[in-house]
Amino acid sequence: MKSAVFFCLVGLLLFVLCESKISPPVVQIYTRGPGIYDRENVLLCHAKGFYPPEIDLQLLVDGVKFKDAKQTDLAFEENWYYHLTAHAPFTPQKDRKYTCKVTHQGETRSYNWEPDSL
Repeated sequence: MKSAVFFCLVGLLLFVLCESKISPPVVQIYTRGPGIYDRENVLLCHAKGFYPPEIDLQLLVDGVKFKDAKQTDLAFEENWYYHLTAHAPFTPQKDRKYTCKVTHQGETRSYNWEPDSL
């Protein structure tokens, strides 16, 4: 009986420790060069500091996925928190909306790109 209680407590402790490590991503959406309309550029969406590693990054223009979007390999830091970057070539147009949609732990958030102010 004592060993059953011990294993239950150890299991509960491991569950609590694993659940407490959940961390949402910190997300930035930006361009490689100056964010100016009508100039070729690369749109980037960088998510960092998240755990667990399951995440979905999508680059969208007016709600539609970029067809040429790619992403880096998932990587982690010494503390086992992860980072990932999605990127796509684009020429920003004033009448278009550019978004990075991020889904982590069942929660989806959207981040909009804003051009540089001159």
